[in-house]
Amino acid sequence: MAASHEYSPLSEPSSSLNTPDLGGPSKWRAALEIMRFDKPIGTFLLAAPTLWGIALANEGFPSLRLLAIFSAGIVVMRAAGCIANDLADRNLDGHVERTRLRPLVTGALTVKEAVALLLSLLATALGLVALTNPLTIKLSLAGAGLAMIYPLMKRITHLPQIALGIAFSWSIPMAFAASINALPSALWWLFTANLLWTVVYDTQYAMVDREDDLSVGIKSTAILFGNLDVRIIGLLQCLCFIAFWRCGVAFSLGPIYYAAVSAVGILFARHLWLIRDRDITQCFAAFNQSKWIGLIILMGLCGHFWMGASAG
Repeated sequence: MAASHEYSPLSEPSSSLNTPDLGGPSKWRAALEIMRFDKPIGTFLLAAPTLWGIALANEGFPSLRLLAIFSAGIVVMRAAGCIANDLADRNLDGHVERTRLRPLVTGALTVKEAVALLLSLLATALGLVALTNPLTIKLSLAGAGLAMIYPLMKRITHLPQIALGIAFSWSIPMAFAASINALPSALWWLFTANLLWTVVYDTQYAMVDREDDLSVGIKSTAILFGNLDVRIIGLLQCLCFIAFWRCGVAFSLGPIYYAAVSAVGILFARHLWLIRDRDITQCFAAFNQSKWIGLIILMGLCGHFWMGASAG
C-alpha cells in the first residue's frame, strides 16, 4: 500500500507467459503471498472508496450484479498492483527489513511466474469491466495504467503517495460511470477526500520504512516532509475532513453522514497522537487503523440513504 519498493528489465529466458506454473503447494503459497492475500488491509483500503462511490451513485441501493463486479475487481486489481510493485522492487526489497522475505526476493516465485500471474489478473479485470459500459471501460484503462506506474514513481518523485491516491480514488468515478453512465461534478469532492486520506495513511506507512528507503534511494512523502511530517499529516487530515464535509453538502446528505465525518475527525486526531514521536510501531498502528475510517464513512453514507428510505 504504501512505500513499497530498482526496476531492471525482465531477465528470465524468453518462453510462454500464458499461465503461471503453480504446480506445488509452495508455489500456491508464494502466489497468495505476492498477491497479499495474507495482508488484507490493502484490499480494505481500496474497497472503501469503491463502495463509497457505489453507495452514493445508487443512493444506498446498488444492484447485486454491480456489487459483485466491483467486489471482484477490488480483489483482482489489488493483487495485480501488488505483483507489479514486487516486480519493480525485486532488486531492492532484499535490503529492506519489512520486505526481505517477499517471494521474488527468496526465489519462491520466478519473474516469469509473477509476470504470468499479473497478466492473468489483468485479463480477469478486463473481463469484469467488459460487463459494464463504454464509459467505465475507458476509465478502467486509465485506472489500470495508474496502478501499474505507481511502483515506478518512487524512483522519480518524492510524491508517489499522490500517485497512489489518484489510483485508489479512480474507482469512485468508475463506480458512478457504471451506475449512472455519467460523472457528476460533485463526485470530485469524494475523490479529493480519498486522495488526501491516502496520502495521510501511506505517509504514515512510509515513516516505518524511512531509514531503509533512504539507504536504497527510494523516495516518499515521509522523506520529503522530514521533521515536518507530523505537522503536514495534520494539515492533510484537516483538508481531508473539509473535503468529506463538502462532499456531504454537494450531495445534500444528512446528519447521519455528518456524524460519521465527525467520528473520522476524532480518529484523525488519535492517529496524529500515535505518530507524534515517530515510533515505528505506532506509525504502523495508525496506518493499520485507517481501515476503520473507510468503514465509518461507508456507514454514514448507507445510513443516510437507508434511514431516508425507511422514513419514506
